[in-house]
Amino acid sequence: MATSRSWRPSHVLDGPYPARLDEIEELNQVFSEAFTERYRRDGMVGVRVPFLNPAVWRYAIRDAADGAMVWRGERGEIVAFNVVHRSGVEGWMGPIAVRSEHQGVGAGKEIVRRGVDWLKVHGASIIGLETMPRTMDNIGFYSAIGFVPGRLTLTTTVDASYADKPGTLYGRLSSHDKDDVLAQCRDLVGSLIPGYDHSREIQLTDELALGETLLLMRRDQLLGFALCHTAPLVEGRAREDLRVLKLALFDLSSLDEMVRLLSDLARRSGTRRVSIRMQSEYEAAYQRLIALRGRVRWSDLRMTLGGYPEKRAERGLVLSNWEI
Repeated sequence: MATSRSWRPSHVLDGPYPARLDEIEELNQVFSEAFTERYRRDGMVGVRVPFLNPAVWRYAIRDAADGAMVWRGERGEIVAFNVVHRSGVEGWMGPIAVRSEHQGVGAGKEIVRRGVDWLKVHGASIIGLETMPRTMDNIGFYSAIGFVPGRLTLTTTVDASYADKPGTLYGRLSSHDKDDVLAQCRDLVGSLIPGYDHSREIQLTDELALGETLLLMRRDQLLGFALCHTAPLVEGRAREDLRVLKLALFDLSSLDEMVRLLSDLARRSGTRRVSIRMQSEYEAAYQRLIALRGRVRWSDLRMTLGGYPEKRAERGLVLSNWEI
């Protein structure tokens, strides 16, 4: 006589495998389910995390290259992923997700450790991630792996408005000039924090038409740049924010002009505001941004692996977003 019994998923993970562009829909399903469950555990029962824009996924996967890793269940389905990025010596992980039925059995530790190993092998001297500061479970989880809490990233917005004259845009340069400016961007960031390099993200943003890199020039000298995305972060949504992913300034005195040109770019690109993720260790820059009518919209906690701390520019400003 046959008897029925409830089916339980195997918790053995198979992987990692390279994430593929044709798996974006499945990655979105894991992402949405895992983060919706995270919000439910935090008491926000009615929150449903939407799918990310496939264009943003394509950027994340291509930026990470073989650092974009997935793990599969016994039927070949994606049950976890870790998208690991490196910009010179700066390494960070995100997004990271594990299906809820595979949580609590060591799967999360496995995928984070694999990400850490990948970054170490590829020469990262900074290894970090961002998590929600109100979520004690997440902070405790990463702490148990060896990560330590640092400062906050404060998502601060400034309304879009026209300037007297628009700024110079990387995407509108000739191929020859792009090569020259890209080298200047690399040199500028490297002079502020040795080993940092955001040139790949600048090129990829231009190639995928996700946004622009605003250049702050004096004659032929680069004083700063801001890598921005205008593509909606959420699938099916209209453009709302001009999101600044990377920003470098040789001197903090140029911040007002950069914000003014970013506000202009936001207006001209059809978005309502500029969104700047300000790392709170840059206190003077944060205070100046608030004085420019910046409004804090969100906060994230930056955590770094013990022995692989984040570096701070001793002069000027370097902002580096650890989320896509």
